[in-house]
Amino acid sequence: MFHDFKLTDDRPVAVQVKDHMKRLIIKGALQADQKLPSTRELSLLLNVSRNAIIAAYEGLEDDGLSYTVRGKGSYVAAISGGGSTTAPSWQPDWHARTNGHAKSAVKLDRMKRGILAERGTISFTSIAPDEKLFDLDNVRRAFLDRMAIEGNVLLNYGYAKGYKPLIDYLLRYMDHKGVNIKGKDMLITNGFTEGLDMVLSALRRPDGAVLCENPTHNTALKLLKLHGFEVKGIPMERDGIDLHELDRALAERTYDCAYFVPSYHNPTGIVTSPEKRLALMKRMAERRIPIIEDGFNEELRYSGSHVAPLMATAGDGNGVIYLGSFSKVLFPGLRVGWVLADRELIDYLESIKRARTIHTSTLDQSLLYQYLHNGNLEKYLKKARAEYKRKYEWTKQCIEAHVPYVRMTGDGGLHLFVAFEEGFDTRELLAACSRQGVIFTPGEMFYTGEGEGRHTMRIGFSRVNDEEIGKGIRIIGETAKQLTN
Repeated sequence: MFHDFKLTDDRPVAVQVKDHMKRLIIKGALQADQKLPSTRELSLLLNVSRNAIIAAYEGLEDDGLSYTVRGKGSYVAAISGGGSTTAPSWQPDWHARTNGHAKSAVKLDRMKRGILAERGTISFTSIAPDEKLFDLDNVRRAFLDRMAIEGNVLLNYGYAKGYKPLIDYLLRYMDHKGVNIKGKDMLITNGFTEGLDMVLSALRRPDGAVLCENPTHNTALKLLKLHGFEVKGIPMERDGIDLHELDRALAERTYDCAYFVPSYHNPTGIVTSPEKRLALMKRMAERRIPIIEDGFNEELRYSGSHVAPLMATAGDGNGVIYLGSFSKVLFPGLRVGWVLADRELIDYLESIKRARTIHTSTLDQSLLYQYLHNGNLEKYLKKARAEYKRKYEWTKQCIEAHVPYVRMTGDGGLHLFVAFEEGFDTRELLAACSRQGVIFTPGEMFYTGEGEGRHTMRIGFSRVNDEEIGKGIRIIGETAKQLTN
């Protein structure tokens, strides 16, 4: 039983020995009150130092798995539920026991059915930040700074509403975006997804309906459907949502809320014009439809003037719920997002948050706060914008040179959206390209209607180097031409 011990380099030797012995005891290979080998004997059997064995035995005793008899050695302790005694085994039918919500989640989970990228594949599927740009030195400094100030507090439970220094910073940040924060409050969340999930759970009603752009953010679309909303998608024009189609939808029925991504829209990359933003806000205000605004990628502007969030055009009104996150700009590994909304709604969301996850990691929140407080955001954004703008322009140039597209959109951010002739199938294109080591995201997954958008695709360039961008786009273009012909 001791000869199957395999030493690895990833953990301390004493810990590995202790875990091996623990496994033998729990599985019943070593019985209660059985004498363990002496430290000298076991060190020879396992070919490790005696000091490691002594430390391992001390760890077993600390865990209540062994005891020492003075002058005689160490023995296996009797443990509850251990050894060879097991309860009767049975195999539940989990498919029968899971509800419709769980089954819908699986059905809508595109990631499970996506093509896995093998080593060497050129992947245009991601719109996450390029980790090569991560500001590790300043992140490390921020962590050490905050831990030195209140490390003991940060490692304990936090508040459901969030870490107050971060909330105060983000309120000022939104104020600088032109948002009137009068009557508003903020809740910190585990990224954008949790924020949207909680907002939808608070607004959901039987037979509820929601308006959104078509196409739209796939994660948002999935959550809307999981919450049981009837989703009405409104087509996009070059400068944002089609107002004529919106008017038609508004005449058909009432809606519980609307979800919009006005800046660097996912997946089209379109920035809604100031004129359309104002027109959109007027229509929603007239019909008293709350807007959920996704502040996706607002900071990744490469050209043109700054465009204020929808919430900034609302004045004193509190009909907009703003979902913010730095995940696409800074570090998605820090699961920190925020909801800025009317104080009364935030009060409800705070209770929902407390019932679900208690609070967002205070350590993550404090690290982000200190990084921002130290003045690193603008310096990092300047570097990130320069790099992403270069990649954006190179990708756009390659698509224009090689891909037989009909329409291409994307005014900034980390992706471009390409449409082919109606009838072209990007699923077929993806299958052919993947055999040549190139993958991308087919556009149909972003559309609200079944079978829509099969002629479109999203090209994410943030994590692909220049050489791979050129090679990958050329393969996509050549393959598309072959399929067209």
